[in-house]
Amino acid sequence: MKGKVLIVDDHIDIISFVKPALEAEGFEVEFVLSGKEALVKAKDGWSVIILDVQLPDLTGFDICQQIRQSVLCPIIFLTARGLEDEKVKGFLLGGDNYIVKPFSLKELILRIKVHLRKTPKGLAEEEHKKMIFGNLVIDLLAKKVIKDGNEIECTKKEFQIIELLCTHRKQVFSKEQIFEKIWGYMSESDVNTVTEHIRRIRAKLSSPSVNHSYIKTVWGLGYKWEG
Repeated sequence: MKGKVLIVDDHIDIISFVKPALEAEGFEVEFVLSGKEALVKAKDGWSVIILDVQLPDLTGFDICQQIRQSVLCPIIFLTARGLEDEKVKGFLLGGDNYIVKPFSLKELILRIKVHLRKTPKGLAEEEHKKMIFGNLVIDLLAKKVIKDGNEIECTKKEFQIIELLCTHRKQVFSKEQIFEKIWGYMSESDVNTVTEHIRRIRAKLSSPSVNHSYIKTVWGLGYKWEG
């Protein structure tokens, strides 16, 4: 298999035209017909996303903007219009390429292959720096926490605790261990500040779409990350 491709388009004729051709080239191909489906499906680890600009519920630009913080793969826009302003907008929102309908399958396949030749190594490195837990993304490089596509404001110490726990998911850390690693023994704070920071982190990470806390209390021992 050469890679996984997601097609986001509400026109079945486009999908029936593109999907078999990509599968014949060795790609695994899935498709969705709406923007809402795309927002859910886009984070499943694709090599390339082919994204129609005009969809019944959301525009391709809206989708690109919402997923770009957590989706690193190339995004190729499909549009019935070749307006320069639209192309500029697509690139500014994080799109990587732009194809105007009607288009040549050979051209589309070539553009996909060109992007895949450019991105695998760098993409793998960037993905290694992002921890993804369903609706939650921990960007270790940018020091950001993103929930449901929106950045959560975290203090430096809060992010350091999140980073420590999520990068050692099977390990239980006592309050004393967390305090030593984040504050250091020379800090004027005391170990009880860890409990307050954990409480604030849990409140920020809580979500109606997730029925558990990412930070689990292991009674008598400390805390660990589960996700």
